[in-house]
Amino acid sequence: MAKLVYPDLSYKIMGILFEVHNRLGGNFEEKYYQRAVEKLLKLNNLKYDRELLANISFEGDRIGNYYLDFLVEDKIIVELKTVPKLLPIHFRQVRSYLKVKKLQLGILANFRGNGLIYKRVLNPVALNY
Repeated sequence: MAKLVYPDLSYKIMGILFEVHNRLGGNFEEKYYQRAVEKLLKLNNLKYDRELLANISFEGDRIGNYYLDFLVEDKIIVELKTVPKLLPIHFRQVRSYLKVKKLQLGILANFRGNGLIYKRVLNPVALNY
């Protein structure tokens, strides 16, 4: 059986995501969920960076950059969405973030609709770091 990556921290983050969705519902723009999640991260004394710049490099040169919604405790990327349905492109986005930051775990959360939809996204390469 595979070992769960960061189970305690993941549980705390998921609790925050569910609390935000339960309190706000599923009809707002992404930026409002980001603000609510940030407030609860602070209240739970979790270290985080919001809209963190992640540079993409090739042969030592920066060729682009990403902005991560959240990096929590320097371990887990949290990417928020408000879309009708999570699509493969959203998972590729999180996997790209994980690759650039050399991290193991991302949580992709979609706030749109009646219930929070979330998926854990693993970077199999980082599991060997």
